[in-house]
Parts: sequence; structure tokens; C-alpha cells
Amino acid sequence: MDSDSLWMALALVLLIEGLFPFISPARWRSTFAQLLQLTDGQIRFYAALSISAGLLLICFWN
Repeated sequence: MDSDSLWMALALVLLIEGLFPFISPARWRSTFAQLLQLTDGQIRFYAALSISAGLLLICFWN
């Protein structure tokens, strides 16, 4: 992986992360408020799922 790929990946993350609040700010705000109600354990669980999914995609991609 070269630095160009890393910058492209970062750019895609920023693009995808920005789409939802741009398209539907009220819905995004509501979703974010619901996320604030989660416990630390629930947040860690979803974070672990996200990390695992990302690692699996990277493994299958290469």
C-alpha cells in the first residue's frame, strides 16, 4: 500500500461520513442523539464489529 492509496481511503471515509448529515441533517441529528444514549459497552461492541468488518474487507481485498 502506498501513500496515495492511504490518502484516497481517507478521502473516501470523509466523503461517506459527510453525505448523511448533508442530505438529511435533521435525521442525522436524531440518530446522533440516539447514539448518545448508548452505554460505553454498547459503543465498544459496535466499534469492534466495525473494526472486524474493516479487517475482513481488507483481508479479502488483498
